[in-house]
Amino acid sequence: MTPLAWLLGLFLPACGAVGAAGLPPPLVLDFAHLERPASPNTALAAPAGFSPRPDLRTPVYPLPAPVLLARIAQVAAAQPRTYPAASFPAAGQADWVVRSAVWNFPDLVTAAVRADGGHHSTLILWSRSVYGYSDLGVNRARLRAWLAALAATLPPSPEPATK
Repeated sequence: MTPLAWLLGLFLPACGAVGAAGLPPPLVLDFAHLERPASPNTALAAPAGFSPRPDLRTPVYPLPAPVLLARIAQVAAAQPRTYPAASFPAAGQADWVVRSAVWNFPDLVTAAVRADGGHHSTLILWSRSVYGYSDLGVNRARLRAWLAALAATLPPSPEPATK
């Protein structure tokens, strides 16, 4: 932790903590009733037709839900300053705390997977700031990076047949 983060932690306690500490333990989110705040400090990636309308769309993945959840956990583990906060495998959810480099601001990321037929599943990612009104696009950029990293772990799609 930087000296600036320690000093900021005197006023914003979660900034003075390390890893996932300093925040209440996450609970399973009910994405069917998700309400986004009016502030522009969140980003949502979800399948087409999801409500509320997502900032980024996620495809149907050719993986069973538990495998997709494990893959997104691997993606999260490879990200800088990202710490596991909770895992709810039976609910198909996991949570991480992501800290900013200098000020140690915590952001929360929740992933939820849902089975979509036999060996296919969908993914919802919700990234949000704990402090501040605006995130200057950080949460959306994070979700883009995580989705790109996830896509890199998937087998290539078969090429369409040509005549």
